[in-house]
Amino acid sequence: MSDAYLFPNRQTRRDFLWTTGAAAVGIAAGQRASRAAETPTTIGQGKSTYTLDDSWGKLPAHMNYGFGCALVVDSQDRVFVTSRSTSPCVAIFAKDGTLLEAWGKEFSDSVGFPSPDQVKATAHGLYLSKEGNDEYLYWTQNVAPTPNGKIGARIYKTDLKGKVLYTLGNVEKESSTSQKFNFTNPTDVAVAPNGDIYIVDGYGSQILARFDKNFKHIKTIGGPGKEHGKFSTCHGVWISTLRGEPEVYVADRANNRLEVFSPELEYKRTIGDVRMPCCFYQHGGLLYVPELGARVSIFDADDKLVARLGDGQGIKADQIQAHPDKFATPHALTVTSNGDLYVIEWLPFGRPRKFKHTPAS
Repeated sequence: MSDAYLFPNRQTRRDFLWTTGAAAVGIAAGQRASRAAETPTTIGQGKSTYTLDDSWGKLPAHMNYGFGCALVVDSQDRVFVTSRSTSPCVAIFAKDGTLLEAWGKEFSDSVGFPSPDQVKATAHGLYLSKEGNDEYLYWTQNVAPTPNGKIGARIYKTDLKGKVLYTLGNVEKESSTSQKFNFTNPTDVAVAPNGDIYIVDGYGSQILARFDKNFKHIKTIGGPGKEHGKFSTCHGVWISTLRGEPEVYVADRANNRLEVFSPELEYKRTIGDVRMPCCFYQHGGLLYVPELGARVSIFDADDKLVARLGDGQGIKADQIQAHPDKFATPHALTVTSNGDLYVIEWLPFGRPRKFKHTPAS
């Protein structure tokens, strides 16, 4: 493969016509945007204050987001967005907000699906891992029924160009780059500093499985339940290094708690006062938690609450766009190197949004 991206975003004549057609709408909207700029939308407080950048994340008129799955940021502050959509399956934005790439049919071919419809049906988690001098993406596929049986229930490791390097889970046959494992409906992946890989089967068996960097299985814990070490929708997993030594955080969503384990998966403690937590992101000495219960929470290294952002509890999802300072169903988030916050929601239109870090003095 060349150094070029696998799926470049080429501008065709049709793209040009769509873009210029949208420009007329943009002119009409310019005055509204100007007025909005006079009264910016902010969330949070103190050092955890953020201002909505409503211009970010826009797609060409012929594309649309589906239910918001995940977004991650690489070392160049490019933001990868995935949602349950066929056009695009994945959108990649530059640091300045320019749409760089839109992955569709080429991506479904890469992961072994006949069309983007199967990508849409199984899309869920996305994790970016820095391993040595390189960066990789770990994709979590949910399971989906088809007339010929179930598809999905897999974890893919790819490079940033979308080339599949390893597949774990529901594979037809094993090889040097694929391995069977009995995931029933996986939801998230995290990679430890030593390369160990942790996977939660949050929509299925409720297990947390640990593998080494070569995908050799080490240990599994979990199963359905409320006691420590058991889960009810173990939706997200993260390896926190905020206290120095790595710890495994699990977003035990339906139990409304965060469970913390050692790297060897020994129970350590529980963090409550969360509302259907989905997953995690660590930045600047803080741990960010998107909660499907209409808000984002931020914790420090001692698990103390620092801030709550955009609590939209009580607002109906079909009315949430009238409340730009509120969230309906945050499903995932990421933070760029300068502290800007990006959140995507489990809504039919995805609603990925950028919030500039604008700490109050």
